[in-house]
Amino acid sequence: MRKVIVFLIALVVLLIIDRVAVANVERDLANRIAATPGLSGTPAVSIEGIPFLTQAVSGRYPEVRFNLGTFSYGGVPVRNLRGAAYDVTAPLADVLRNQARVQAGRVSISGTLTRTTIDEYAPSGVKIGGNGRRLTASGEVTIGADKVKFNAEMRVEVADGRIKLQADKIQGVPVPDQIAQLISYPIPFKGDLPFDVKLTRVKSVPEGLEFSAEAFDVPIRG
Repeated sequence: MRKVIVFLIALVVLLIIDRVAVANVERDLANRIAATPGLSGTPAVSIEGIPFLTQAVSGRYPEVRFNLGTFSYGGVPVRNLRGAAYDVTAPLADVLRNQARVQAGRVSISGTLTRTTIDEYAPSGVKIGGNGRRLTASGEVTIGADKVKFNAEMRVEVADGRIKLQADKIQGVPVPDQIAQLISYPIPFKGDLPFDVKLTRVKSVPEGLEFSAEAFDVPIRG
């Protein structure tokens, strides 16, 4: 019985240490992520995997998830910005002294550009619509002295590090190539995204455009 009691007490102590350690590391990482240029507020951070102490003692965390909510970057609002840092190194003793040099092997983030944002950057006379799986464009543009009404599908892609809406399948107009040039447009991220991630994918969703981006060997500075 005494051994059982000693074991239970030791287990409780380890659980308390575990919670204190995870709270300290999560708080430190949250502060470091919040210090990234272009971000405001403190994100919600969670360290995945159990047992936590095994990770803390080794100073390596396979996966750290964070949620940044809504923010504006370079004038472009992004909703539901969230991400994960993988293969994170952060020695526990240094974290507790606020002296850790934290490094992530890879950071990935994703977020959503709303329909309002997509419409805002569209050329004059162009209205963006769609059903969530594909985007459409309609409106009227001026070519020479003529005003030409059009309907088109819009292909979404990552081009030169930016999100671009490219006109496609323009029908019923005499100069589809010219109209495609007039109504295709990028959505500008002015400057780099957090952690210097680079856009890798974008797709149309009911809420707007969902993008993914990633970077490798990322320092998470305080």
